[in-house]
Amino acid sequence: MRLSFIWPLLALAATVSASGVQTAVRALESRYRHARTLKAVFFERYSDGNGGVVAESGTVYFSRPGRMRWEYESPEQKLFLVDRTNAWFYVPADHTASRAKMKESSDWRTPLALLAGEANLSELCRTIDTLDSGEKASAPGNTLLRCIPRSNPDGTAGKFPYVIFETDPQAQLARVVIREVGNAETEFRFGNWQENIPIPEVKFHFQPPPGVAVVDQSSLLDSIR
Repeated sequence: MRLSFIWPLLALAATVSASGVQTAVRALESRYRHARTLKAVFFERYSDGNGGVVAESGTVYFSRPGRMRWEYESPEQKLFLVDRTNAWFYVPADHTASRAKMKESSDWRTPLALLAGEANLSELCRTIDTLDSGEKASAPGNTLLRCIPRSNPDGTAGKFPYVIFETDPQAQLARVVIREVGNAETEFRFGNWQENIPIPEVKFHFQPPPGVAVVDQSSLLDSIR
């Protein structure tokens, strides 16, 4: 099911000079650097590169430092939560919760770490530039930035060929597209951003309900998809 807030009008990405790229990066980082908490609605679409597509939506919360809570509401209830120590994935209908240590988790939300105050774009990206005219923004006036991720600590190539960050004229994050090997793609669209609002501490702690089995995993990637 797709959300009604998806922007219907597509426009070509704005051409931005090298100095303009740095200005856009600084504006994005500055926008979220001083936000202690964030809340937004999100739409997520995953394409496996072979015609298979999964679309989901819900509400996401961020809290500095390094905590996230993704409440999936459609087409079914799910929860993905990061509490700085563990990453949790819970599907109430399955009566099972998966847990992975953050240092072991290879979840595809890594590029969104800057929203939780854990990183800046220069730490996540080896290079940052603009896209060619073949890429389209979701709304007129938005800026598209292409991030080439840094290599993994062992020197191998990064997991993601590149990541697209789309910002609106107010430097709010409108969309993130993660391009993976094999033409797989994960896209997040965000709307109704709220900054520095009260969010109960309990939102970022997960306590398995009675009767729910906890399974330790090295990565939550496969179970989430």
